[in-house]
This record gives sequence, structure tokens and C-alpha cells, in this order.
Amino acid sequence: MPVGPAGAQFAACYSGTTGAFSPSLDSAKEMSNDTQRTRRFLKTWAINTLAVLLAVNIVPGDKIHFLGNTYLAPILTALILGILNAFIRPILMLLALPLLIFTLGLFTLVINALLLRLVALLLPNFFYVQNFWAAFLGALIISVISVALNVLTGGTQVSVRRRPPPPPPPPRKSGPGDGPVIDV
Repeated sequence: MPVGPAGAQFAACYSGTTGAFSPSLDSAKEMSNDTQRTRRFLKTWAINTLAVLLAVNIVPGDKIHFLGNTYLAPILTALILGILNAFIRPILMLLALPLLIFTLGLFTLVINALLLRLVALLLPNFFYVQNFWAAFLGALIISVISVALNVLTGGTQVSVRRRPPPPPPPPRKSGPGDGPVIDV
């Protein structure tokens, strides 16, 4: 594939109307999409890391904590939590769909707590969660903080629009046959 200015890769595209080949910047657009995905991933990871750090500091007692004095623990914990949320959580949500419907979505907090507990089991040298209720409280805090930070940083697609009221119906002309209809 030929390389153009500034390292952009061009793909030859055949134009049926002109009968000629012309360069296309499709791969450059794909690179920008990959860059956008990478930025979105890094932003989500940073938000989750901050949320996990705050949850560890907010949960009372020593029920959730990082093991060791390393900066790797919160980063690794948020990474594993993000991977589990991306791959395992949709499966759990599908399996628990009747419970999610019955509880109006509140069972999602139980699924989040189970995933946080699973992170603690997968990273025994870095992250500790004492029991399910500590995981539940930590998952609740992580969820609230993540939603708040995503709204503040523009990471959500939430929009509130006010629709204008519909126009009034056109006035009806009254004529000799426009009175009330009585069926007998």
C-alpha cells in the first residue's frame, strides 16, 4: 500500500464512472477511529481507577484495601475490573435477566458486587475484599463515582431536549352537516 504525506496510507479505489484509480483516505479514517477508541479506553480506565481508589478510601474499616504499597495495585485492579465488565458482565446480565426485570434493574448492583469480589479472587496479592457486603458497598460507590465522572467529562451520550408544544389544530368550519351524530 503506498504511503502518502505524513505517513498516511492510501488505498487505490476504482471509480466506475471515470474508469480510473484514485487514492482513498479510508485507512487514515480507520486510524483516527482507532485513536478515538484508544482515547476512550484510556479515559474509561482512568475513571475506573479513580473510582476504585475512592471506593477503597470511602468504605469504612479495612473491608476493602490494596495489598502492598505499590501504584500497580489500583491500576491493575481497574484493568481487570474493566475486562470483566466488558466480557463477563454481559453474560451475567443475560442470565439474570428475569431477576433484573423483577427488581427493575437493582440486581445490577449484585452483579457488580460479584464482579468486584471476583477481581479480589483473581488478584489475591494486590486487592482484598472481606465479604459480599463490602463488595456490594464498594460496587455501589464505584458505580456512582463512575457515572458522575462520565457525565462530568462528557463520556456519556446523555442529552435532554425539550420539545416545543405541537401546533394547535386548525379551526373547524361549521356547516349544515357538522353537528353531533346520533346513531339509532
